[in-house]
Amino acid sequence: MRREVLKIWSRLAVVSAWLVLAASASASAWAQDTGKPVDWRENHAYTLGVQAYVFGYPWVYLSQLQYQWVVAPPRDASSPNMSINQFWHARQIITSDYRDGGSPNNDTLYSVAWLDVGKEPIILTHGAMGDRYFTFEFASMNSDNFAYAGASTTGSQAGSFAIARKGWTGTLPPGVKRLPDSSTDTVLIFGRTAIRGKDDLPAVAKAQDGYRLTPLSLWGNPGAVVPTDRNVARPFDPKSDPLADWKTMNRAMVKNPPLAQHAPLLDMFKQIGIGPGIDPESMDPATKRGLQRAAVDGRRMLQEMLVTGLGKPKVNGWSRPPATMGRAMLNNDFATLALQCYGGIISHDPSEAIYFNTYVDGDGRALDGANRYTLRFEAGQLPEVEYFWSLTMYDLTNNLVRNPIDRWAIGSLAGKYRTAPDGSLTLYIQKDSPGEALESNWLPASEGEFWVVLRTYGPRPRVVDGSWKVPALTRVN
Repeated sequence: MRREVLKIWSRLAVVSAWLVLAASASASAWAQDTGKPVDWRENHAYTLGVQAYVFGYPWVYLSQLQYQWVVAPPRDASSPNMSINQFWHARQIITSDYRDGGSPNNDTLYSVAWLDVGKEPIILTHGAMGDRYFTFEFASMNSDNFAYAGASTTGSQAGSFAIARKGWTGTLPPGVKRLPDSSTDTVLIFGRTAIRGKDDLPAVAKAQDGYRLTPLSLWGNPGAVVPTDRNVARPFDPKSDPLADWKTMNRAMVKNPPLAQHAPLLDMFKQIGIGPGIDPESMDPATKRGLQRAAVDGRRMLQEMLVTGLGKPKVNGWSRPPATMGRAMLNNDFATLALQCYGGIISHDPSEAIYFNTYVDGDGRALDGANRYTLRFEAGQLPEVEYFWSLTMYDLTNNLVRNPIDRWAIGSLAGKYRTAPDGSLTLYIQKDSPGEALESNWLPASEGEFWVVLRTYGPRPRVVDGSWKVPALTRVN
């Protein structure tokens, strides 16, 4: 146990280094504003609370998304809306009208579901998929992936797969394969089905119609209807309650507790009112003030960690995901949660897909729509992938960018860009058109600052081990 605690604390050191100066500066500013000294309990709650916020953020964000997608009226047709244990399928390519964040991709149509596997397993069935790329990513409430099904993992033939809660004992029907188990009752599925432009929509919709979710108790009953279930707790509102995120987090951890390996952390966090079922309102006023500050600064720090790529070395300005991406919680890599959950809701394991991102050009200057950029791949240096690659534009709210030609990504799946006679490829990243002759290679930029993601689906060994490198963005004005 002592060794495990030390390992966890070594991971927390990445977060803790941010906190000493932040606590001092925040406390000093508060003292100057009020003329009162800061109670040590407030600073204790603040410093420990920022760490608790980074650790517990998935329970806050995923609780908010579950309520938004299951209970709240959908904002528009691009916003997921479904009952528990039922799929919602995107029937149109996602556009800049979608504003729920999470840096959605424009290469696939999503099939999203929230499952409750607390009572019994849910069985996912899909038809034969031929040569079309598809994947189902399964994540627990801590935002960690625990299983995959799809082209690169279980194959493209028709299949049925059981999603169960860890510890479930029972018998599955013949022909149903049990996937690795979830650590929580609540499971989020992100299904992705590759689409080759608008003309491909009917074929993708047909494939999605073959995706089924069936509770084990209804298996073998073709006429059975999965019951409607929209019984999801409403998250507490930060606009009216400064302790809202902590209350949402603590409540979500009751049904979906953290991993057993994190018991030492929970023992520490409960000192300040954080953990499954604890009411933060029961804490003393100084501790509650510290928690209020910690929630504000904790979320701000997640944004800073995302933008800076955790301060890890970049290659040509590009960040690549840590090896723990997709399973950061399991690996006690809490800082990576800023990328895994805050930046992407849930994120792929590197073996399935690697996403490179950058907020800067090759000289380290912030990307901004006031400037023009090029991204050039020399002949033979296009991304090395089993399936396809794409470059997508996002604003700083992690949403797609509105633009005059409704193009949010460019890549190899649709194959509409033009290579030069020598085999090289130059992409033009800017707010205004580069001219009709070059528009096939134009990725429109936002008005202000932006960032871009290069996605590689089925990355080949040189992409995985870092031998292949993304070229720098070059500012041309």
